Amino acid sequence: MTMSVTEAPTPLAAGSAPDTATGRTLVDVRDLRVAFTSEDGTVHAVNGVDFTLDRGEVMCILGESGSGKSVTMRALMKLLPERKTTITGSIMVDGHDIIALDDAAMSDLRGPTVSMIFQEPMTAFDPVFTVGDQIAEAIRRHESISDADARKRALELFELVQIPSANRRLDNYPFEMSGGMRQRAMIALALSCRPSLLLADEPTTALDATVQIQILLLLRQLQRDLDMAVVFVTHDIGVAVEIGDRIAVMYAGRFVETGTVRNVFGHPAHPYTRGLMNSTVKGSMRGTRLQAIDGSPPDLSRMPPGCAFAPRCGLAEPVCFEQYPATESVGERHVAACIHARRLVATAPGEAITKAEASS
Repeated sequence: MTMSVTEAPTPLAAGSAPDTATGRTLVDVRDLRVAFTSEDGTVHAVNGVDFTLDRGEVMCILGESGSGKSVTMRALMKLLPERKTTITGSIMVDGHDIIALDDAAMSDLRGPTVSMIFQEPMTAFDPVFTVGDQIAEAIRRHESISDADARKRALELFELVQIPSANRRLDNYPFEMSGGMRQRAMIALALSCRPSLLLADEPTTALDATVQIQILLLLRQLQRDLDMAVVFVTHDIGVAVEIGDRIAVMYAGRFVETGTVRNVFGHPAHPYTRGLMNSTVKGSMRGTRLQAIDGSPPDLSRMPPGCAFAPRCGLAEPVCFEQYPATESVGERHVAACIHARRLVATAPGEAITKAEASS
C-alpha cells in the first residue's frame, strides 16, 4: 500500500493558532526538542517541532525512518527514558503540561487522556496473561468498576474493533491470535479508557495489504464515532492520504512542510516532500524506474548549520548550507521551510524544476 518550522531555532507551525475560544484545541506543542546523550555524543532527534491539534482531527507525520517521528510520539506519552534524555519546549495535552508531570500523574493520564497504538502488537501485551484480562485490568486501573463490568467493557471493545467470536477471544493469549487480530486487540486496549488523544505509531506496517486496509478503515471510523484527535505516524503516502486531515512532513527532527492532505500532496512546497512523492509507486508507473532521493539522511549527532536536506537537494543554494530557511506561507494552513517554497507550490507535483527556474 501507498496511502502542524520557521527560521531556526523557532519551529514550524503545523496549523493555525490554538482555538481557545471554542475549546477545540486539544494538543499544543511548542519548540519541542529531544536529545539523547551517550559516550559517543549527543543525538538531536527532535529539533524544534511545533503544532496544534483540534479535537476530532487527524494529523499524519510522514517521513523516512530515523526522522524523529516515533520519538515525537513517545515524548507526547512521556515514554522516553529519563536517563541521558533531554526534553525541552512545551507539550500541552487537554490543559496538562506533559513535560512537568511526575510519573504518578502521567500514569493517571495514560489511558483516559492520551493512549497509544504501537507498531508491534506482541510488545503491547504480556504473554502470560490473556488479552481480555489485560484490557480489563487497564479499565480497572482508571475506573472504579467490578471485575465483571470490566470484562463486559472489554467484550464491548472487542466487538467495537470487529474481532470475530469476541467472547471466546477474550480468553486467548497473545500468541493465539493472528497479527491482524492482535492489532485489533491493541486498538481495543488503546481505546479502553476512551482517550481524547490517540497516538498511532505505524500500526499497520507489519500487516499484509488487505489487513492494512481493514485496520485503517476501522481506525478512521472509530476516530469519527468517538471524536478523538489522532496523531498517526507513517512512512507511507498512501496511508497518509487514506486517514489524514493534515500532513506534517518530517526530516531530521523538524517539520519541513505542513498543511492539509489536499494542499501538501496536490501542491508540495518542499523538495523533500516532492522527493517522497516521486519515489512512491503509483498505478501508472508499471515498467518505469522510481526516482529515488539521492544520498542519506544526516547524522543527527552532527547536525549541519543550514538546511539538513541541502546535501540531498538538487535545488540547494549556498545559503541553504549556511542557515536554516525561514518558513514560507504558501496557502491556507500550508507552510514550508524552503527558500524555493513559493516557486515549488506553483509547479505540478510530477513536473521537474531546475535550480535556475526555482531561483527565478
